[in-house]
Amino acid sequence: IGAMKDGDAAVFFNFRGDRAIEISRAFDEPELSTIKREKVPDIFFAGIMQYDGDLNIPKNYLVEPPQIDHTITEYLSKAGLRQFACAETQKFGHVTYFWNGNNSRKFENEHWVEIPSDNIPFEQRPWMKAAEVTDATIKALQTGGYDFLRINFANGDMVGHTGDLRAAILSVEAVDLCLARLEKEMRRLGGILLVTADHGNADQMIEINKKTGKFKRNGKNFAPQTSHTLNPVPCSIMDFSKQKNWKLNDSIKNPGLSNIAATVFRLLNLDPPNNYDSALISYEK
Repeated sequence: IGAMKDGDAAVFFNFRGDRAIEISRAFDEPELSTIKREKVPDIFFAGIMQYDGDLNIPKNYLVEPPQIDHTITEYLSKAGLRQFACAETQKFGHVTYFWNGNNSRKFENEHWVEIPSDNIPFEQRPWMKAAEVTDATIKALQTGGYDFLRINFANGDMVGHTGDLRAAILSVEAVDLCLARLEKEMRRLGGILLVTADHGNADQMIEINKKTGKFKRNGKNFAPQTSHTLNPVPCSIMDFSKQKNWKLNDSIKNPGLSNIAATVFRLLNLDPPNNYDSALISYEK
């Protein structure tokens, strides 16, 4: 349409924190080394809200951001537990900034490890950095210095968005290999492994016609689906410590991600806060 010029104004109305922060910094910061800008126009830039209150990004915004407190990290930190967070760049914010309630600062006894992502199309390297994330996590486990470790494998999400079925299959196979390594290490250490996802993506790679229930086609070919799916995701808990007789909490009608936090508390032998949704499991004392 045309380049932005001095005197223009822009309102960015996306809520997604990580990408909103990136584009806000590109407009707001005179000196920025992370990207190359040919020219920085003198414009008025505002976000729909402030995406990072600690760093004041962006400087101008329309709506006060929500105050997210009482996060699981905050509680565990106050309880003196040592925490480890690891992911590659594509999902690093999900185990740090988002996880901590849109907070870019670490809590006490918290250690973050970011594995730099490849800067190429995801379908060209569908294994991404799953192996490196696993290496760093196993190394952290072997130090014995952490009570709770959280990691993210970006493969199924990022490669799923490409619509490339073969690449998506390879991406999931790569994660399978890494989970097998983590399971083996947790079994050796006598720990507890919880594996889940926040949504589907690579589970359905062909678009479905909502009216007919059949796969859509683009001419002779199936139409690829590149968006998230609404399918339920699995949640697996493997307790190699064998210290408790766990049972599923059948009273939860629609279990979901909001039940994971209290579940983690139970697995760590802690009572979850009263305002948390119920844990997925319980044990007989």
